[in-house]
Amino acid sequence: MRLIGTIALSAVGVAMMSTTSFAQDITVGVSWSNFQEERWKTDEAAIKSKLEELGAKYISADAQSSAAKQLSDVESLIAQGANALILLAQDSDAIGPAVEKAVAEGIPVVGYDRLIENPDAFYITFDNKEVGRMQAREVFKAQADGNYVFIKGSSADPNADFLFSGQMEVLKEALDGGKIKNVGEAYTDGWKPENAQQNMEQLLTANDNNVDAVVASNDGTAGGAIAALSAQGLAGSVPVSGQDGDHAALNRIALGTQTVSVWKDARELGKKAAEIAVDLAGGASMGDVNGSVEFDGGPKGVKMNSVFLAPIPITQENLNLVIDAGWITKEAVCQGVAAGSVAVCN
Repeated sequence: MRLIGTIALSAVGVAMMSTTSFAQDITVGVSWSNFQEERWKTDEAAIKSKLEELGAKYISADAQSSAAKQLSDVESLIAQGANALILLAQDSDAIGPAVEKAVAEGIPVVGYDRLIENPDAFYITFDNKEVGRMQAREVFKAQADGNYVFIKGSSADPNADFLFSGQMEVLKEALDGGKIKNVGEAYTDGWKPENAQQNMEQLLTANDNNVDAVVASNDGTAGGAIAALSAQGLAGSVPVSGQDGDHAALNRIALGTQTVSVWKDARELGKKAAEIAVDLAGGASMGDVNGSVEFDGGPKGVKMNSVFLAPIPITQENLNLVIDAGWITKEAVCQGVAAGSVAVCN
């Protein structure tokens, strides 16, 4: 498997002029797995903005966490005239027939943020193993011994295992040496915070609240875990990881109840996905996509053309990065934070 740490986020001028010239005839259909998460609204705005800039049309559907609905959604997007599809898979295996149908009709497919292991689909995401490594590093910095629990993502999403694999790479030595102990782990159905909270409650009960660190795989699951910790008076004393840079999570970091959120600037991911969809719809080959590398690190080892963007871990020490980037306002980050307790809020 080969990854790249950074990519060029826009094509050269000539290529963009060429793209714009044909994009007005292109309709890009986007299938969202569950649009209720804060994260996806940011991605959508970036996709729509880039498609508008290129002169292409945007249509979409929300699967509402249903793999079955997503299949019918994709059929509907094709029927509405989609020339390219961007798919955020609810279930990476169940989406297979929809991908096959699109490919059979000559419609390019971009697997968005979650792996769809099909060589005929392009894969764009952040380096999720590195996200997992970053999460584990920051939690371990805060708590280098004791009982760890792992609140994983959805078992239907390969990203959950990529993240856990990265976490284990960082923590293996400490686990093998007995410095830390894995006292429980659980997948979170649908990545839903309420399911993460229930998992955390059960793990706290099983360990008589003797939990010293929580490696949670995204900000939604982190929020659920922190709610369970808070009910036991433990929020703020137990380090918790996350990812996505959700506004609520960034505020929790300033408040001290969450340790890190690995920021994946969804604006860049959305813009790049839109560019790729338009290029592929215009006849470009997947191997010619700017920044494309070969990836074969999925469970089935399927070789795919992919683009990986670089994530950034956000802690109290560098909260200024998301503020300076216009991702979130200082007021939102610092809401409820005691004066003088966090540098960025002074």
